[in-house]
Amino acid sequence: MQRREIFKGFALALGVVATRPLAASFSQENSEDKVQPPLDPNLQKRMQQKIENFDTDFPDDIYLTPEKFKLLKQVQSRLARAQEAIGFARFNLLSFDELLKSAANMSQIGPFATDEMSFVEEIFFYDARNYGFYGEKVTDKLTARFDEKDAVKIPGSGHYIFRGRPEALYQEIVRDVGSDIVLTSGIRSVVKQLHLFLSKAIACQGNLSRASRSLAPPGHSYHGISDFDVGKLGWGYRNFTDHFAKSDVFKRLIDLGYVDIRYTPNNSYGVRFEPWHIKVG
Repeated sequence: MQRREIFKGFALALGVVATRPLAASFSQENSEDKVQPPLDPNLQKRMQQKIENFDTDFPDDIYLTPEKFKLLKQVQSRLARAQEAIGFARFNLLSFDELLKSAANMSQIGPFATDEMSFVEEIFFYDARNYGFYGEKVTDKLTARFDEKDAVKIPGSGHYIFRGRPEALYQEIVRDVGSDIVLTSGIRSVVKQLHLFLSKAIACQGNLSRASRSLAPPGHSYHGISDFDVGKLGWGYRNFTDHFAKSDVFKRLIDLGYVDIRYTPNNSYGVRFEPWHIKVG
Protein backbone atom coordinates (compact mmCIF):
# COMPACT_ATOMS: atom_id res chain seq x y z
CA MET A 1 0.00 0.00 0.00
CA GLN A 2 1.35 3.43 -0.95
CA ARG A 3 0.72 5.89 1.82
CA ARG A 4 -0.03 9.57 1.36
CA GLU A 5 2.12 11.35 3.92
CA ILE A 6 1.58 14.83 5.30
CA PHE A 7 3.32 17.37 7.48
CA LYS A 8 6.64 17.40 5.63
CA GLY A 9 6.71 21.10 6.38
CA PHE A 10 4.76 23.41 8.63
CA ALA A 11 3.49 25.64 5.84
CA LEU A 12 2.10 22.62 4.00
CA ALA A 13 -0.11 21.81 6.98
CA LEU A 14 -1.92 25.14 7.19
CA GLY A 15 -5.25 24.80 5.42
CA VAL A 16 -7.93 26.45 7.55
CA VAL A 17 -11.56 25.58 6.73
CA ALA A 18 -14.46 27.99 7.01
CA THR A 19 -15.61 28.17 10.60
CA ARG A 20 -18.36 29.64 12.79
CA PRO A 21 -18.08 31.39 16.14
CA LEU A 22 -17.92 29.22 19.24
CA ALA A 23 -20.86 31.10 20.71
CA ALA A 24 -23.24 30.29 17.83
CA SER A 25 -26.74 29.53 19.09
CA PHE A 26 -28.09 25.98 19.12
CA SER A 27 -30.85 26.96 16.73
CA GLN A 28 -28.28 28.26 14.26
CA GLU A 29 -26.24 25.09 14.68
CA ASN A 30 -29.16 22.90 13.75
CA SER A 31 -30.30 25.13 10.94
CA GLU A 32 -26.89 25.19 9.27
CA ASP A 33 -26.44 21.49 9.87
CA LYS A 34 -29.66 20.70 7.98
CA VAL A 35 -28.75 22.76 4.92
CA GLN A 36 -25.35 21.15 4.48
CA PRO A 37 -24.86 20.98 0.68
CA PRO A 38 -25.02 17.47 -0.80
CA LEU A 39 -21.78 15.81 -1.82
CA ASP A 40 -20.94 14.59 -5.28
CA PRO A 41 -22.68 11.18 -5.72
CA ASN A 42 -19.41 9.40 -6.47
CA LEU A 43 -17.77 10.94 -3.41
CA GLN A 44 -20.76 10.00 -1.28
CA LYS A 45 -20.60 6.41 -2.51
CA ARG A 46 -16.89 6.21 -1.69
CA MET A 47 -17.52 7.83 1.69
CA GLN A 48 -20.26 5.34 2.47
CA GLN A 49 -17.86 2.49 1.81
CA LYS A 50 -15.40 4.01 4.28
CA ILE A 51 -18.11 4.68 6.89
CA GLU A 52 -19.22 1.05 6.76
CA ASN A 53 -15.59 -0.09 7.02
CA PHE A 54 -14.40 2.71 9.30
CA ASP A 55 -11.65 0.66 10.94
CA THR A 56 -10.08 -0.41 7.63
CA ASP A 57 -7.06 1.17 5.91
CA PHE A 58 -7.73 2.52 2.40
CA PRO A 59 -5.11 3.27 -0.29
CA ASP A 60 -5.92 6.99 -0.36
CA ASP A 61 -5.81 7.49 3.41
CA ILE A 62 -3.47 10.13 4.81
CA TYR A 63 -0.68 9.00 7.16
CA LEU A 64 1.84 10.82 9.27
CA THR A 65 5.47 10.47 8.33
CA PRO A 66 7.53 8.31 10.74
CA GLU A 67 9.09 11.48 12.15
CA LYS A 68 5.69 13.09 12.77
CA PHE A 69 4.28 9.85 14.17
CA LYS A 70 7.04 9.85 16.77
CA LEU A 71 6.20 13.47 17.59
CA LEU A 72 2.52 12.60 17.85
CA LYS A 73 3.31 9.99 20.50
CA GLN A 74 5.36 12.54 22.46
CA VAL A 75 2.48 15.03 22.47
CA GLN A 76 -0.11 12.39 23.33
CA SER A 77 2.05 11.18 26.21
CA ARG A 78 2.32 14.72 27.58
CA LEU A 79 -1.46 15.15 27.29
CA ALA A 80 -2.01 11.85 29.10
CA ARG A 81 0.25 13.03 31.94
CA ALA A 82 -1.67 16.30 32.07
CA GLN A 83 -5.00 14.48 32.32
CA GLU A 84 -3.70 12.37 35.18
CA ALA A 85 -2.21 15.34 37.02
CA ILE A 86 -5.15 17.70 36.52
CA GLY A 87 -7.92 15.12 36.92
CA PHE A 88 -10.10 13.36 34.37
CA ALA A 89 -13.22 15.48 34.84
CA ARG A 90 -11.42 18.83 34.99
CA PHE A 91 -9.40 17.92 31.90
CA ASN A 92 -12.61 17.91 29.86
CA LEU A 93 -12.91 21.68 30.35
CA LEU A 94 -9.22 22.60 30.09
CA SER A 95 -8.30 25.32 27.61
CA PHE A 96 -5.02 25.23 25.72
CA ASP A 97 -3.68 28.27 27.61
CA GLU A 98 -4.49 26.56 30.91
CA LEU A 99 -2.77 23.41 29.67
CA LEU A 100 0.41 25.32 28.84
CA LYS A 101 0.39 27.03 32.23
CA SER A 102 -0.08 23.72 34.03
CA ALA A 103 2.61 22.06 31.93
CA ALA A 104 5.09 24.80 32.77
CA ASN A 105 4.33 24.66 36.50
CA MET A 106 3.91 20.92 37.08
CA SER A 107 7.01 18.76 36.79
CA GLN A 108 4.96 15.60 36.19
CA ILE A 109 3.74 17.16 32.91
CA GLY A 110 6.67 19.29 31.78
CA PRO A 111 6.63 22.19 29.29
CA PHE A 112 5.88 21.57 25.62
CA ALA A 113 8.90 21.61 23.32
CA THR A 114 8.88 23.92 20.30
CA ASP A 115 8.38 21.10 17.82
CA GLU A 116 5.51 19.71 19.92
CA MET A 117 3.78 23.09 19.87
CA SER A 118 4.17 23.31 16.10
CA PHE A 119 2.73 19.82 15.72
CA VAL A 120 -0.34 20.72 17.79
CA GLU A 121 -0.91 23.77 15.59
CA GLU A 122 -0.52 21.68 12.46
CA ILE A 123 -3.11 19.18 13.63
CA PHE A 124 -5.59 21.88 14.65
CA PHE A 125 -5.33 24.07 11.56
CA TYR A 126 -4.97 21.38 8.92
CA ASP A 127 -7.95 21.09 6.56
CA ALA A 128 -9.65 17.91 7.78
CA ARG A 129 -11.39 17.44 4.43
CA ASN A 130 -8.07 16.11 3.22
CA TYR A 131 -8.54 13.25 5.69
CA GLY A 132 -12.00 12.56 4.26
CA PHE A 133 -13.73 14.26 7.19
CA TYR A 134 -16.44 16.67 6.00
CA GLY A 135 -17.89 17.89 9.28
CA GLU A 136 -17.87 21.60 9.98
CA LYS A 137 -15.23 23.24 12.12
CA VAL A 138 -17.34 24.52 15.00
CA THR A 139 -14.48 25.84 17.14
CA ASP A 140 -12.03 27.94 15.17
CA LYS A 141 -9.59 28.96 17.91
CA LEU A 142 -6.99 26.65 19.39
CA THR A 143 -7.19 28.73 22.57
CA ALA A 144 -11.00 28.64 22.84
CA ARG A 145 -12.19 28.29 26.43
CA PHE A 146 -15.43 27.67 28.31
CA ASP A 147 -16.96 29.81 30.99
CA GLU A 148 -17.24 27.18 33.70
CA LYS A 149 -20.46 28.82 34.91
CA ASP A 150 -22.02 27.45 31.72
CA ALA A 151 -21.11 23.86 32.64
CA VAL A 152 -22.64 21.51 35.18
CA LYS A 153 -21.01 18.31 36.41
CA ILE A 154 -23.17 15.19 36.24
CA PRO A 155 -22.71 13.17 39.45
CA GLY A 156 -21.14 9.75 39.05
CA SER A 157 -20.13 10.28 35.42
CA GLY A 158 -16.88 12.25 35.58
CA HIS A 159 -18.30 14.50 32.85
CA TYR A 160 -19.80 17.95 32.46
CA ILE A 161 -22.68 19.09 30.29
CA PHE A 162 -23.70 22.55 29.11
CA ARG A 163 -26.40 24.34 31.07
CA GLY A 164 -29.54 25.22 29.19
CA ARG A 165 -30.96 22.91 26.55
CA PRO A 166 -28.24 20.20 26.81
CA GLU A 167 -28.70 19.83 30.57
CA ALA A 168 -32.49 19.90 30.29
CA LEU A 169 -32.47 17.29 27.52
CA TYR A 170 -30.19 14.99 29.50
CA GLN A 171 -32.38 15.24 32.60
CA GLU A 172 -35.48 14.49 30.50
CA ILE A 173 -33.77 11.41 29.08
CA VAL A 174 -32.78 10.16 32.53
CA ARG A 175 -36.30 10.71 33.83
CA ASP A 176 -38.01 8.96 30.94
CA VAL A 177 -35.53 6.22 30.00
CA GLY A 178 -34.54 5.14 33.49
CA SER A 179 -31.64 4.86 35.90
CA ASP A 180 -29.66 2.44 33.73
CA ILE A 181 -28.70 5.22 31.33
CA VAL A 182 -25.39 6.98 31.91
CA LEU A 183 -23.60 10.04 30.49
CA THR A 184 -20.50 8.61 28.79
CA SER A 185 -19.12 11.86 27.37
CA GLY A 186 -20.20 15.47 27.72
CA ILE A 187 -18.33 18.71 27.19
CA ARG A 188 -14.95 18.31 25.48
CA SER A 189 -12.56 21.20 25.19
CA VAL A 190 -10.14 21.48 22.27
CA VAL A 191 -7.49 19.97 24.55
CA LYS A 192 -9.66 16.97 25.40
CA GLN A 193 -10.60 16.38 21.76
CA LEU A 194 -6.94 16.68 20.76
CA HIS A 195 -6.01 14.03 23.32
CA LEU A 196 -8.75 11.67 22.09
CA PHE A 197 -7.90 12.20 18.42
CA LEU A 198 -4.17 11.65 18.91
CA SER A 199 -4.84 8.52 20.95
CA LYS A 200 -6.99 7.17 18.14
CA ALA A 201 -4.32 8.11 15.58
CA ILE A 202 -1.76 6.09 17.54
CA ALA A 203 -4.11 3.10 17.57
CA CYS A 204 -4.43 3.57 13.80
CA GLN A 205 -0.63 3.60 13.35
CA GLY A 206 -0.57 7.20 12.18
CA ASN A 207 -3.47 6.86 9.72
CA LEU A 208 -5.23 10.19 10.31
CA SER A 209 -8.00 9.44 7.82
CA ARG A 210 -8.91 6.26 9.64
CA ALA A 211 -8.77 8.08 12.99
CA SER A 212 -11.14 10.77 11.68
CA ARG A 213 -13.71 8.13 10.74
CA SER A 214 -14.12 7.39 14.47
CA LEU A 215 -13.32 10.73 16.11
CA ALA A 216 -13.80 14.28 14.93
CA PRO A 217 -10.47 16.14 14.64
CA PRO A 218 -9.99 18.85 17.30
CA GLY A 219 -12.13 21.87 16.56
CA HIS A 220 -14.75 19.78 14.73
CA SER A 221 -16.47 18.10 17.67
CA TYR A 222 -20.02 19.11 18.57
CA HIS A 223 -19.14 18.08 22.12
CA GLY A 224 -17.49 21.48 22.27
CA ILE A 225 -20.77 23.37 21.83
CA SER A 226 -23.78 21.18 22.70
CA ASP A 227 -23.87 17.42 22.08
CA PHE A 228 -23.25 14.56 24.49
CA ASP A 229 -23.01 10.75 24.53
CA VAL A 230 -25.09 8.30 26.53
CA GLY A 231 -24.81 4.60 27.22
CA LYS A 232 -26.10 1.70 29.26
CA LEU A 233 -24.85 1.53 32.83
CA GLY A 234 -22.20 -1.16 33.23
CA TRP A 235 -21.58 -1.69 29.52
CA GLY A 236 -18.18 0.01 29.42
CA TYR A 237 -16.54 0.14 25.98
CA ARG A 238 -19.57 -1.53 24.34
CA ASN A 239 -21.40 1.77 24.67
CA PHE A 240 -19.11 3.07 21.90
CA THR A 241 -19.77 0.19 19.51
CA ASP A 242 -22.67 -0.92 17.34
CA HIS A 243 -23.75 -3.12 20.27
CA PHE A 244 -25.35 -0.06 21.86
CA ALA A 245 -27.87 0.15 19.00
CA LYS A 246 -29.13 -3.27 20.10
CA SER A 247 -29.50 -2.37 23.78
CA ASP A 248 -32.78 -1.84 25.61
CA VAL A 249 -31.62 1.69 26.46
CA PHE A 250 -31.26 2.62 22.81
CA LYS A 251 -34.63 1.04 21.97
CA ARG A 252 -36.30 3.15 24.68
CA LEU A 253 -34.56 6.26 23.32
CA ILE A 254 -36.01 5.44 19.91
CA ASP A 255 -39.51 4.68 21.23
CA LEU A 256 -39.61 7.91 23.24
CA GLY A 257 -38.42 10.02 20.30
CA TYR A 258 -35.17 11.19 21.87
CA VAL A 259 -32.88 9.91 19.15
CA ASP A 260 -31.81 12.54 16.65
CA ILE A 261 -28.51 11.07 15.56
CA ARG A 262 -25.93 13.42 14.10
CA TYR A 263 -23.72 10.66 12.72
CA THR A 264 -26.28 8.45 10.98
CA PRO A 265 -25.38 5.26 9.06
CA ASN A 266 -25.34 7.30 5.82
CA ASN A 267 -24.09 10.68 7.05
CA SER A 268 -22.22 13.18 4.90
CA TYR A 269 -19.46 13.80 7.43
CA GLY A 270 -17.39 10.70 6.72
CA VAL A 271 -17.85 9.42 10.30
CA ARG A 272 -18.90 5.99 11.51
CA PHE A 273 -22.45 5.42 12.74
CA GLU A 274 -22.73 6.68 16.34
CA PRO A 275 -26.06 5.61 17.89
CA TRP A 276 -24.86 6.82 21.31
CA HIS A 277 -24.32 10.43 20.18
CA ILE A 278 -27.20 12.72 21.19
CA LYS A 279 -27.70 15.68 18.90
CA VAL A 280 -28.96 18.70 20.83
CA GLY A 281 -31.64 20.78 19.14
